[in-house]
Amino acid sequence: MAELTGVSVRTLHHYDGIGLVRASARTAAGYRAYSADDVERLREVLAYRRLGFGLREIADLVHDPTTDAVAHLHRLRGLLLEQRDHAAAMVTAIDRELQARARGIRTTPEEQLKVFGAQLYDTIGSAYPATRRTEPRIAARIWEALGDARTVLNVGAGTGSYEPTDRDVTAVEPSAVMRAQRPAGAAPCVAASAESLPFEDQSFDAAMAVSTVHHWPDPVAGLREMRRVARRVVVFTYDASTPGWLDRFWLTRDYLPEFAGLLTDWPSLADLTHAIGGRAEPLLIPWDCADGFFEAHWRRPEAYLDEQVRRAVSVWTRVGPQAEERAVNRLRDDLSSGRWAERNRDLMALDAAELGLRLLVA
Repeated sequence: MAELTGVSVRTLHHYDGIGLVRASARTAAGYRAYSADDVERLREVLAYRRLGFGLREIADLVHDPTTDAVAHLHRLRGLLLEQRDHAAAMVTAIDRELQARARGIRTTPEEQLKVFGAQLYDTIGSAYPATRRTEPRIAARIWEALGDARTVLNVGAGTGSYEPTDRDVTAVEPSAVMRAQRPAGAAPCVAASAESLPFEDQSFDAAMAVSTVHHWPDPVAGLREMRRVARRVVVFTYDASTPGWLDRFWLTRDYLPEFAGLLTDWPSLADLTHAIGGRAEPLLIPWDCADGFFEAHWRRPEAYLDEQVRRAVSVWTRVGPQAEERAVNRLRDDLSSGRWAERNRDLMALDAAELGLRLLVA
């Protein structure tokens, strides 16, 4: 076991001694014998340990009678993905500093510390309160779809946009950074993932999820969980299964083709709809959309030149700094030369655009 796991025999003895991972049996010679269940428990302990959890925290997690092995795997996968995103953000921040230094620009001490400190995730999410807010026209569609639901679960709630104020809302958000940015007076927020909601069957009149499904490790499993805990489900998401979907939006068509790679394993709209047993409705984006999600500025291209606007959208961090810099520079050039206006002249007459956003309702 020590050889397979890469930890010392002494560590395994310690885990046994404190009751964290006890061997189920002993051989006649007194050696510890690990069963398949023991190995599964040890795997969970080591995974949490390598994610930085303390032994007391790990004991609380692995001894939780309401969490089975599958739930632990979903939780670990989500934590690892969050760690990956943090690492990607760190690489992006370092690349920006390298580029600045190559131009002879010295970053401030505060900026240097943000690269490695607790504020790292803020480089992605700190712009949320300023640029990611409730768009009233989209909110009206979502709240209408909630029907007469009085109790609502908001899954992947983030900072609380689109939560109806006239209903009893419970929020679920796995990210501590996002939970910390929820305003005073916001709905109570539970730290949990969509794939393992800590609620009984049919606990809520409705469950909603807004611009979050693409962040879930297993979207279909998360949607099934929403269906399990609520009688009605409303989801604001994206359709990447229609032929030619990448060409719907000029930004992905002409400047950021790397966007397609982010949705390689994304379920089809049919799979997402089937998971909740519902239907999909197109959701048009108004030209002056107040919520600064990726497609929101389709008629205001200059907005994508704004660093703060980009930092509030995970797409830009996920495609990497080289793709981002190339896309922004090319867009800046095309706006300056008039090429963008020539290519997209038809957009200026539209009040709303169909760019693949969908409302799933069940």
